[in-house]
Amino acid sequence: MNDNDSSDGASVALYWDFENLHASLVEAAFGEGTYGKPDGRFKVQEPLVSVQAVLELAASFGPVAINRAYCNWQYFGRYRDALLQGAVELIQLFPPGASAKNGADIKLCLDAAEDISRFAHIGTVLIVGGDSDYMPVAQKIKAAGRRLVGIGTRRSTNRHWAKSCHEFRYYDSLVAEEAAAPTDAAPAADQPPPTAEQVAAATVERAVKLLAETKGDPWVNKAPIFNMVKRLDPTFDPKEFGHATFSAMLKTLEGSMFETRRGEFDVQLRLKARADPGTPGM
Repeated sequence: MNDNDSSDGASVALYWDFENLHASLVEAAFGEGTYGKPDGRFKVQEPLVSVQAVLELAASFGPVAINRAYCNWQYFGRYRDALLQGAVELIQLFPPGASAKNGADIKLCLDAAEDISRFAHIGTVLIVGGDSDYMPVAQKIKAAGRRLVGIGTRRSTNRHWAKSCHEFRYYDSLVAEEAAAPTDAAPAADQPPPTAEQVAAATVERAVKLLAETKGDPWVNKAPIFNMVKRLDPTFDPKEFGHATFSAMLKTLEGSMFETRRGEFDVQLRLKARADPGTPGM
């Protein structure tokens, strides 16, 4: 686990083999070989990938400096809003031959190798994809002294590729809690949509949860929480919610959302267990 609270100043490079992940989810949902059929691949695709879940994992390792996704985007327009909100740079790859393989793995590996040689500030590289083709670039990344984190589905990830990473996260686990939680996209008719303050509190809660998961300890230092919140939502400003400082905002959430204790160097917070899985109040 990364135990430095993501505060060492190093940034993150995130590379998506987007079609690889999407295809894995299609075949998990509709059967082996479904995506490879002409009427499965060469059509407008319905969104299945939780872009936000991957972005939040990347943010837990530090500020994301490179966020690049490789795909033949002509069939993936329905991901537009999620990709725009995530500030993902889209790399268009047209299949050059009848095999329809877009070569994302080759382009991704070349870009990752070039980026770590050019940018000394990159401390962690995340690769979203399950192919064994990423094993050679894994060796280059580790030889350069960078941390390598892989992300892929349990069903289709090559185990040798997973073992070649410093850390590997299964996409299925990333979205398991998200799938179990009620969506706020369409509130019940008798339930008003969450207020701006409730949404802000939920962002703080996600930040603490991500820090705790990354550290491997439910108690997290207070200092890195604001930086994590800003990585999740760059527009976040506690003054918009009536608080002079972020510390003042955290103070209002003590008791309802957090437990606190005095750590060796900083105040530490831990999320309280909540019976109600809905959006927390202020």
